[in-house]
Amino acid sequence: MSVTEPIWTPSSWRLLQAHHQPAWPDPALAARAVERIRMMPPLVFAGEARKLRGALAEVAAGRAFLLQAGDCAESFNDFSAITIREKLKILLQMAAVLTYGATLPVVKVGRIAGQFAKPRSAPTEIVDGVELASFFGHVINGDEATVAARTPDPERMVSGYHQSAATLNLLRAFTKGGFADLTQVHTWNKDFVASSPEGQRYEEFASEIGRALRFMAACGIDLGSERSLHEVDVWTSHEGLLLDYEEALTRRDSTTGDWYDCSAHMLWIGERTRQPDAAHVDYFAHVHNPIGVKLGPTTTAAEALELADRLNPDRIPGRLTFITRMGAERVRDLLPPLLRAVAEAEHSVVWICDPMHANIFKTASGIKTRHFDAIMAELDGFFEACWGEGAWPGGVHLEFTGEDVTECLGGSATVFEEQLNHRYETLCDPRLNARQSLDLAFRVAETMRQRDAVPSRTA
Repeated sequence: MSVTEPIWTPSSWRLLQAHHQPAWPDPALAARAVERIRMMPPLVFAGEARKLRGALAEVAAGRAFLLQAGDCAESFNDFSAITIREKLKILLQMAAVLTYGATLPVVKVGRIAGQFAKPRSAPTEIVDGVELASFFGHVINGDEATVAARTPDPERMVSGYHQSAATLNLLRAFTKGGFADLTQVHTWNKDFVASSPEGQRYEEFASEIGRALRFMAACGIDLGSERSLHEVDVWTSHEGLLLDYEEALTRRDSTTGDWYDCSAHMLWIGERTRQPDAAHVDYFAHVHNPIGVKLGPTTTAAEALELADRLNPDRIPGRLTFITRMGAERVRDLLPPLLRAVAEAEHSVVWICDPMHANIFKTASGIKTRHFDAIMAELDGFFEACWGEGAWPGGVHLEFTGEDVTECLGGSATVFEEQLNHRYETLCDPRLNARQSLDLAFRVAETMRQRDAVPSRTA
């Protein structure tokens, strides 16, 4: 007698082990919050997610590059049109540098409009001798060091929905209403960046773009009719950690009958929740968005293949992105076996590098930081490993801000250890500031220009 697989629904995850979920003090209150969000409009649409999957298929084929970047954790406290605009501004700057420097289309995906939940290494922490619940992101609890603030509150999911909706509304206005027009490339440079070496280099680069546009116009090309010069697609993504929230926003597409998680265009599964038999992998195996998975230094080739089989059994190009976070000192040794195994199994995977998370350390004074040199070292190792195995190094995944923070050490306009306290504002992990982000974009573009000179084992 054959066994029929149970029909999947967005609540099926509740039958499996779900890691890093909050212990809501009142489960009935949490259920009511989920139901309220379930009745609200979707934040994104299935057709948009399919369009992103098509763009990522171009990345998988080696014909485009993915820039996925944004805040470590979005804040309920620092939310305004200005902060959204400044994040978008640096994303557009970096994408323009990469497109022009590497002569490739750049798929722009923000860690925005939903990046509220964060897994933590321990459920509690000691603050001034008092044991408190750890801060798990504003969609779950508050960052203030009090018992009341740290108590998980499901009403925060509703607040997260509304902030995400407002953020998306403004992003669409900026990206389709003239702000992202390539003729405005000079206006994307910030005052505090413009006087730095990176900013001056960007101004020279922006002038080159201006000359190129004037040349095309002089040749008789109607630049006004070229939509791609005046509008851009910026997609949203976040870690699909809080399954109550993801369940509430998962809807069945009316045109295909397929399930889509309409909280974001792309979701990713974190290093701490990628167990193939647990709730997160099962959940995202059943929705049709593009899905990413973080792969840390303990990942084996067998685990990578099992994840690929679970999340993309039909080998659909653009469906699955592996986001590697191996560490600057280990990426050259640890990544090649994974690349080789996936290629031999003929899986279609977008490979991108998160050079941030495996390179965190604490200073002697206890401040958590990253060094720009280590970030670049991991990126260099990622490119070398990919090219050495004949794989396409498809992109970067970064935590950044458009503000003049001092959270990561180094960069061309060096941030020194004694400066970290000047503007250390992150809710969780340290972020690159705008100057460091632009510096990284120029260096990655230079690396990409070397791609034709690098020998490949499959050549």
